Amino acid sequence: MNDIRSGYLAIVGRPNVGKSTLLNHLIGAKISIISRKAQTTRHRVTGIRTDADAQFVFVDTPGFQTKHTNALNRAMNRSVTQTLNDVDVVFFVIEAGRYDAKDKVVVRLLPKDRPVILVINKTDAVKDKAGLLPFFAEVAADFDYAAVIPVSAAKGRQTDDLLKEARKHLPHSGLLFAEDDLTDKSERFLAAEYIREKVFRLLGDELPYATAVEIEKFEIDGALRRIHAAIVVDRDGHKAIVIGKGGESLKRIASEARQDMERLFDGKVYLEIWVKVKSGWNDDERLLKSLGYE
Repeated sequence: MNDIRSGYLAIVGRPNVGKSTLLNHLIGAKISIISRKAQTTRHRVTGIRTDADAQFVFVDTPGFQTKHTNALNRAMNRSVTQTLNDVDVVFFVIEAGRYDAKDKVVVRLLPKDRPVILVINKTDAVKDKAGLLPFFAEVAADFDYAAVIPVSAAKGRQTDDLLKEARKHLPHSGLLFAEDDLTDKSERFLAAEYIREKVFRLLGDELPYATAVEIEKFEIDGALRRIHAAIVVDRDGHKAIVIGKGGESLKRIASEARQDMERLFDGKVYLEIWVKVKSGWNDDERLLKSLGYE
């Protein structure tokens, strides 16, 4: 590992272009939660990949918000702009065949003093592959990109090309993290994220945006983890929906989250979840800080 290159790489883009799917594929583990709903990612999530000649420290960011301006969205946007100032390389992810004003808002944030690689994701979903060439040219004209790499994060196509290109731009330095580290996030953080992912996946379209997760107790006893968590909602009506008829929704959220945790933590998990109401939590700076938002 004499010629090791190590550095930080930001993954940015508008909501729902596949940033978290890309991160999880690149590091080979589910660190960043995903769902079909936009804005699933709310925190900066760091994933670490160590190869024979490079260590890539990826920072997955929330999708940049252009519509809503509550305290939660302001915090997420701050997270994106701060990350862009802190990294060595930027992956700007867009969706193949789709490039509009929301993407161009992010283009205006891209740093001009460090390499930005344009990652065109979801190429597997495009039937007319020949039509992608003029699309590449149109998008690439808006910024001086170090490279343009088409990929399919979901299928793992051409992600090796992306890593090869990124490595060229990393500084020569020793390892930033231990070789077997996958993330700098705590198990407590990951547990909360897994629960929140199930809320996004299993409940209706609007409700997940009015929820957060608070870990109230996290104990490790040998290979067993005891986790007590609260799903925080905005009003009483939401509480009933999260619990579901006869408690069915909450049971399913807990069961699926627990299975994911056991896979990641490689041990048994005792998980207890309840629901509590904190009105206006997503527009309360103090409360957001207590829930771990930067």
